[in-house]
Order: sequence, then structure tokens, then C-alpha cells
Amino acid sequence: MRQILAALQFLTVIRVPGHYHPAEGAGAFPLIGAALGTAAAGIFFAVSRIFGAAIAALLSLAFLLAITGGLHEDGLADVFDALRAGRSRERMLAILKDSRIGAHGAVALLIGVLLRWQCIAASGTRAIAVLAGALAASRGVMIALAYVTAPAGEGLGKAFCAGIRPMPVVIAVLIATAFPFASGIAAGVVAMTANACTLLLMRRWFLHHLGGVTGDCLGAACQISEIVTLLVLICPRFI
Repeated sequence: MRQILAALQFLTVIRVPGHYHPAEGAGAFPLIGAALGTAAAGIFFAVSRIFGAAIAALLSLAFLLAITGGLHEDGLADVFDALRAGRSRERMLAILKDSRIGAHGAVALLIGVLLRWQCIAASGTRAIAVLAGALAASRGVMIALAYVTAPAGEGLGKAFCAGIRPMPVVIAVLIATAFPFASGIAAGVVAMTANACTLLLMRRWFLHHLGGVTGDCLGAACQISEIVTLLVLICPRFI
């Protein structure tokens, strides 16, 4: 229960009693992700009966943005603002700490939101399996990336990376890998492979530019993994 409360405190705006280390709930991250995906799917089903799939998908996504406080979206925007060729590591780390959003970050955020919106709309009657699978897998990728990559700079990201232990990582990865298989064996295998490739590519990218990861990097990884998994799980070829 302590791990679940810690994960809720870190991943959502829900108030829970007590104060927990950011990495204390690592093993429960995919479970919280799956629960959020299931709740969003419930909203999608309820609203689509009245207003259709497009509006239902938009409101489901709005729920996810609200319940998570836009934590990972902020990371995605900051990363795309900062990590550009020709900049020094110090300059990129400074931009990552800046709360303002630039043009590249805004475009990345817009594309990410539009892709997720359309994927939810396309999920149809399979919304629970698709959303639970995508949100569980993406939280697992975030945990794995934090464990296998050194932290860059100071702050919450460093504390998170330093606090993760092997067993919660194993648990998180197993849970995150299992949920996409609810959409079928082929979808699960492709989602697992796609996320493994995404993880390796992002790790290489972050190491090349920053020498490690920050909290924003982990948030961006979560968003990219979620989009990749959504695209796989709605693809007719893998259903």
C-alpha cells in the first residue's frame, strides 16, 4: 500500500496522507498508469454515447492532463526546447530548468496531444485495453530509463534516479510489459519491442546531449513511450 500511495503522490495531483521519496513507489508506477488509463476509458465510453468518439477522446485526454497535472507534458516540451545541436551541455541544462516554453516545445506538445487524442478516438470498444496498456507501458519505460541511466544535473530527477532499487524496477517492467498483451499477443510483442527500441534510442540521445537524464527527460520518455504504445495498440495489423 505504501508503494501505491507513493506512486499516486508522484504521478497525480491526488492528495495522499504522508510524504514519500519520489522513487519509493517505482514498482507501482505501471499499476497507477493502468488505473488512470482505465478511468480515462470509462470517460470515453460514457461521453461517446452522447457526443461521439472525437469529443469523448478529447475529454478523456483532458482528464489525464488534469489528473497528472501535466507533469510529463511539461517534460516533453522542455526537452524539445533544450536538446538542439550546437548547444553546450550547460546551456541545455539551463533551458531544462526554465519554466517558459519555446516554439520547439510548443510544437512537440501540440503534436503529442493531437496524436494521443486521435489514438484514443480510434481505440473504440478496445479503449480500456489500449489506454491501460499504453499508460502502464510508458510508466514502466520511465522507471527503466531512470535505473539504467545516470542522472544529469541536480533536482528531482537526480533524487529519483538515485533512489530506485533493482526489485521495484523488475516489478515495474514486468507489469508494464504485461498490460499491452490485453490487446492481443501480436500487439503485446510489438509494443514490447517498440518500447525497448524507444528506451535505447532515448537513452543514447540523452547521454549524447546531457551525459544522463533529468526529471524532464524522464517525463519526455514517458510521453513518447505512451504515444508509441498507443499507435501500436490501435494498429489494425496487430489486433
